[in-house]
Amino acid sequence: MKTNCNIFLRQAIGLMILIFPVMLFAQNGIIRGFVFEKETGEPVIYTNVYLYKTPYGAATDVNGYFMISKIPSGNYTLLVTYLGFDTLKMSMNVKENDIIDQKLYLVKGSYTLEQVQVTAEREEARTETRTSVVKITPKQIKQIPAIGGQPDLAQYLQVLPGVVFTGDQGGQLYIRGGSPIQNKVILDGMVIYNPFHSIGLFSVFDTDILRSVDVYTGGFGAEYGGRISSVMDITTRDGNKSRISGKAGASTFGANLMIEGPIIKQKENDRGSASFIFTAKNSYLEQSSKTLYKYIDEDGLPFNYTDVYGKVSLMGANGSKVNFFGFSFNDQVNNYKALSDYHWESYGGGSNFLIIPGKSPVLIEGHLAYSQYKIALEETNAPPRTSSINGFNLGFDFTYFIGKDELKYGIEVLGFTTDFVFANAVGTEVQQKENTTELGAYLKYKKTLGKFLIEPSLRLHYYASLSNMSLEPRIAMKHNTTERFRIKFAGGFYSQNLISATSDKDVVNLFYGFLSGPDDVPETFNGNDITHKLQKAEHAILGFEFELSRFITTNLECYYKNFSQLTNINRNKLFDEERYPNAPDAITKDFVIEDGYATGMDFTMKYDNKKIYLWLVYSLGYVTRNYEDVNGTMKSYYPHYDRRHNVNLVANYNFGDKLDWEINARWNFGSGFPFTLTQGYYPLINFGDGIYTDYTTTNEELGIIYADLNTGRLSSYHRLDVGIKKIFMLGRYSKIEANISVTNVYNRQNIFYVDRYTFEKIYQLPFMPSAGLMFTF
Repeated sequence: MKTNCNIFLRQAIGLMILIFPVMLFAQNGIIRGFVFEKETGEPVIYTNVYLYKTPYGAATDVNGYFMISKIPSGNYTLLVTYLGFDTLKMSMNVKENDIIDQKLYLVKGSYTLEQVQVTAEREEARTETRTSVVKITPKQIKQIPAIGGQPDLAQYLQVLPGVVFTGDQGGQLYIRGGSPIQNKVILDGMVIYNPFHSIGLFSVFDTDILRSVDVYTGGFGAEYGGRISSVMDITTRDGNKSRISGKAGASTFGANLMIEGPIIKQKENDRGSASFIFTAKNSYLEQSSKTLYKYIDEDGLPFNYTDVYGKVSLMGANGSKVNFFGFSFNDQVNNYKALSDYHWESYGGGSNFLIIPGKSPVLIEGHLAYSQYKIALEETNAPPRTSSINGFNLGFDFTYFIGKDELKYGIEVLGFTTDFVFANAVGTEVQQKENTTELGAYLKYKKTLGKFLIEPSLRLHYYASLSNMSLEPRIAMKHNTTERFRIKFAGGFYSQNLISATSDKDVVNLFYGFLSGPDDVPETFNGNDITHKLQKAEHAILGFEFELSRFITTNLECYYKNFSQLTNINRNKLFDEERYPNAPDAITKDFVIEDGYATGMDFTMKYDNKKIYLWLVYSLGYVTRNYEDVNGTMKSYYPHYDRRHNVNLVANYNFGDKLDWEINARWNFGSGFPFTLTQGYYPLINFGDGIYTDYTTTNEELGIIYADLNTGRLSSYHRLDVGIKKIFMLGRYSKIEANISVTNVYNRQNIFYVDRYTFEKIYQLPFMPSAGLMFTF
């Protein structure tokens, strides 16, 4: 295995060495640098930097970095435009084969040049393929009702097209047919294994530390690997480089604190800087609910969590920088319904960097991180479960800007250990501990050909523990048909090793564990030999973008994900294979093979003006899985998160002389989830004493006769949330923000599940008002 790893690394590095000198050719003149907010020193992301009255320009990336290349020699006027800031103008003299480095600072104001005022979002729509990706900023997150008085990424993600959340309590994220294990979450380059708390309204991320969140719902490029459905790439802020500032807040659900400031202040001259940012938030809902929400449950709502995150950023004079960060997240549910104990904890740390070489037109990025996640679940009527995963990931990325074109390539190394223990319903223990190494290398090129944007990419991903190499070509394209209408396409091949410690056949999945490199799988599936042990999928997405007016944009995407091989934990294992070698795989293997597909359509319409923001999202989806039963017959079922229709309406209105009042609302409708019907009951004797069990005197238990898997449908789900917010300015930098919100305004009884033994109906959250205060300084 070590030999194969060494060969892979040598080939990947050799490929980069070959590419590197090819790109070091004369590109006429180059202007590159960073755009910052003068007040805080934070990068200004996705804004336009261009040479006035020329076709030369670029948009800043998530670090505020831009590069304009292939500029003919001459004198130009450099313009930077961004809504809410004064337009910046600067005279530039470009010489042949010269690289000009600039740090640009924008000042908040109201004056802009109307003739050059183009929003970065619309410019990006014309210059980026942007298929099946949603870019989220803290401003957008705060435009929906703040449930619990705290605006949160988890609440906003539920509005996105193609995204399904399975519940307010213990809900997980399902993206276009992909289960949580198939969705990769990255925080500053570090893998986060569980981003959501047991009460599905909150994530582990404090909204105020976020710079941007890119959610790829499918068809993502070769820079991402190891998952077969989607990617969520999160970047945090560096911290205020000008002054000490922060926020402190409290609500009926919990409290949060953020503090940030300079270690070395950023100046407009060629000096470096350093800054820090620290956040902490926790929930005291278990205590407050016993007084405020006693009508929901007399014993309270025992959902507890504490999240801590810290980061230190060091920036050089030319914009090169290195960040050091660490986190600790934990979650606890105590004696709630059928749960006697449920808790998980996650912690980790790492570093990432960005290097701007002196006279080379390349951007070099890298990261190194370690993280660990442990979870344990004890239920009243089920055996306990435990799972853990820990490991590291590191990577290097190289980006060249060649006029309007872009070349990017890189390598990635991952190593992790999984440990899982579970006993199924008949007491058979399933246990697995594995050490896994994965190596990845990719190459991506974006080419502009008139109205066409073409972005082919290729990834090589080697799974060392399985001795399996996966070749994964991918492509994204866009055609700017008119100034307002665009056609786009994305597709590719994807693979992953990690599998979930829960089955897609389970209804309520609070337990979120991990397994890797499964060995005990069937040798055949649907009459064909199993040639590898990876999970694999193929994506195809076709989309259309249309701008109805300056303020109204629409987007329509049709997608198909073919899950050609999936691995699921075997809930039906009855016998040990060594003792019963001739028994069917369906009752002896630890894992089973499945396949399936997800297909559907997502439509969005957005109206965005200064005071009014409206967003309509409609998703139509079909998710199907296929498996072999004990007789080898192929069976199909709908996984528990298959939701046919999903509608979200979001409205936000700012008013008042200073626009310091805000009212918002969100209405969500979802058709019912599948579930397995109960056909009847019977007296069950478990024969606990084996052949010595006296069936005439032993106590009987209640056995259940189930219908076919997930052939029933729960009732539809719908809920209206509203909120109102008022800002009180206390000084130049200080203010108080007060908010009141109501969850489930008309108190809809949305079913969560029904206890088959007691017939008790468990509902999602009822009418639930909340309030919060936030002090900013």
